[in-house]
Amino acid sequence: MKTFDLRSQLGYTLSQPTPVIFNIQPVENNAQKIVGEDLYIKPSLSPEEYRGLFEQNRYLRVNAPEGNFEISYSATVEVSYFWGDPNSIRETPPAELPADTLHYLYPSRYCQSDLLFGLAMSEFGDLVPDYSRVTAICNWIYDKVQYLSGSSNSQTSAYDTATQRAGVCRDFAHLAIAFCRALNIPARFVSAYAYKLQPPDFHACFEAFLGDRWYLFDATRLVPLDGIIRISTGRDAADVSFATFFGAAQLNQMNLSVDLVSESEEKDFRGERAIAIS
Repeated sequence: MKTFDLRSQLGYTLSQPTPVIFNIQPVENNAQKIVGEDLYIKPSLSPEEYRGLFEQNRYLRVNAPEGNFEISYSATVEVSYFWGDPNSIRETPPAELPADTLHYLYPSRYCQSDLLFGLAMSEFGDLVPDYSRVTAICNWIYDKVQYLSGSSNSQTSAYDTATQRAGVCRDFAHLAIAFCRALNIPARFVSAYAYKLQPPDFHACFEAFLGDRWYLFDATRLVPLDGIIRISTGRDAADVSFATFFGAAQLNQMNLSVDLVSESEEKDFRGERAIAIS
């Protein structure tokens, strides 16, 4: 288990009263425990908190007034990581998949697995159907897609990334998810705080359902997987945006930090390990 202190501070200028939905609080589940948290909003407002239907993502709705608006969130989070032997993890045939994983097999707004089916089959179709095939997908993306800030926007899809061969963390995750789904591997988008990410920012990675659980992957290789603190999970980035404005807004500041407070788990690092935080 690891304990992290995390903080995010966001500042905006709004040209009119604007409803906003924030998704900046880590989810609580069997692997993550919120030890303590604080939320500060300026001007002082009472947000409405609600949880997602499928993954219990935590959302805050705020009716922000015109002018300057700030939201700050801090928390201490305990994360228990599951470590598995990748050599023993197999893909689960569609007929045996748990029902609650099936909607992560379908194409979604940013992950057009149907359009990328041919490329996925030509590159990965003949590989052994186990953990190593998802690793091969990550390796392919890391080798063939340039990580380049500013190379994509909110409309960029997995198909665009496969064509343009450049993107950022969300694009890497979308492409990996689309490849997995094309191969009948359920895959889902993870938004996260990430320890050791430079410069600090909200991070995107993904999970693939293999064997009997969701395993974590990150084709960017920018952070250690055991430094990921899950904020939320969805079909793609459209489900888990950290801020959704129903009106015009200008971002003035975004400051994030993640610090490791303590580490109590012992791991055997002789060889590769699969990691899960579900």
